[in-house]
Amino acid sequence: MTAIKMIGIGDDGKQSLLPMYEKWIYESEILIGGKRQLAFFPDYRGEQIAIEGGLSSLVERLQAETKNVVILASGDPLFYGIGSYLSSKIHIEIYPYLSSIQLAFAKMGERWQDAYLTSVHGRSMKGLAQRIDGKEKVALLTDIENSPNKIAQYLLSFGMTEYRAFVGENLGGENERCRWFNLEDMIDAEFSALNVVILKKTAENPSWSIGIDDEEFIQRKPDKGLITKKEIRTLSISALRLKKDSVVWDIGTCTGSVAIEAAKIAREGKVFAIEKNEGDLENCKQNLAKFRVDATVVHGKAPEGLDSFPDPDAVFIGGTAGGMGDILDICCSRLKDKGRIVLNAVTIENLAEAMAAFKERGFKTEITLAQISRSKPILNLTRFDALNPIYIIAAERQEGE
Repeated sequence: MTAIKMIGIGDDGKQSLLPMYEKWIYESEILIGGKRQLAFFPDYRGEQIAIEGGLSSLVERLQAETKNVVILASGDPLFYGIGSYLSSKIHIEIYPYLSSIQLAFAKMGERWQDAYLTSVHGRSMKGLAQRIDGKEKVALLTDIENSPNKIAQYLLSFGMTEYRAFVGENLGGENERCRWFNLEDMIDAEFSALNVVILKKTAENPSWSIGIDDEEFIQRKPDKGLITKKEIRTLSISALRLKKDSVVWDIGTCTGSVAIEAAKIAREGKVFAIEKNEGDLENCKQNLAKFRVDATVVHGKAPEGLDSFPDPDAVFIGGTAGGMGDILDICCSRLKDKGRIVLNAVTIENLAEAMAAFKERGFKTEITLAQISRSKPILNLTRFDALNPIYIIAAERQEGE
C-alpha cells in the first residue's frame, strides 16, 4: 500500500508549508482534511474528502486505499489532534507544523517547556480546577463552547484570581490578534472561534497539604463534628492507595473533606460523591469551591445514584445510614481490578457486619483501629481529649475472584 502522508498546516494556509509538502499535496490523488484546511486548495484536481464526525469509517477506507493520499491537519497532528488516533490504526508518515500553543508562547515571548498543557476542546471542563491549581503556566486549547469567556467564569467560581490570561486568536493567520486579560474582563470580551488561552500566575495561590485542619471546612451548625476527622481522614485516604488518575467514589460525603483530599491526589482522575442531607450537601459544594476541587456531587441516599457514576478505582464509605449490603453489592461488583474500598465503622456491630459482607463477596480485609487523642490546654498545663475510636476497614478483591 502507498504510504499515507499527514501534513500539518497553519492558519495562513499554503504559506505555512514547505515547498516539498505543497508538491506532495498536488501530486496526491486524494486529499483529506477539515473543510477549513481543504479550502486552502481550491485548485486541487484530485478527490477531496472532508473529515466530518467520527474517524472509524475513514480508517476503514484508508486501510483498503491504494491511491496516493495526503491528509491535512491543523498545526501539529500529534498534539491533541487526529494524528495519534490514525497512526495507531494505519501506517502514516507525519509532517507537523507548529501547534497553536507553540505559536501563542512565541507571541508572549515565554518559554513553554515548563507549562502544563491541556485541552477543553470538545471535552468537559469538569475537574480542570484541581488539575491546574498551583501551576505557574497553563496552556488551554479551547472551542466555541469552552470559550475564553467560559474559562474565566469557571476559574473565578473557584477563586483563582491569581491568574492573568493571554488569548491568541487566529494565530498565524491574517486576522491574528493577541491580548492580555484579567479574568474579570475576559468574561464579557469578544473572541474569534479560533483561539488558545495561556494562564500565567501573577500572585501566590492558597495551598493545603494532606491533612487539612477540620476547622478549615464549612460544617453543619450548631452541631459541628459531622466530618471525617483529620487524622482518620489521612489514614483512610492512605488506605485507598490513590493514583493520579484514579476514579474515586465518596459515599456519604457530608462536608466533602475526603472527596477534596482525594481530588488533590487524583488530580488527573475524577471524584464522585453522594450525600443524603441537603444542608450537608450545600456545605460540601461551598467547601469544593474553597479548596478548588471540581467533583461531581449528587443528592441522594446510596445506593440510589451510584448507577450514574463510572466504575471506580477507589471507594470511600464514611457512612451507610443502613443498607450496607445493597451499597457493597454495587461497590464490590463495580470496583475495577486492583481497586480498594475503605469503610469507616464506629460500632463493633457495623464492623462485624462489614467484615461478613466483604467476606461473602470474596474480598479480603485489613482493619486498623484508630484511637486518636488531641492535646488540649488546661490552665498552664496540657491534657488530651480522645476522639471516638474508628475502625478503618480496607478491602480488596481476593486473587482469582
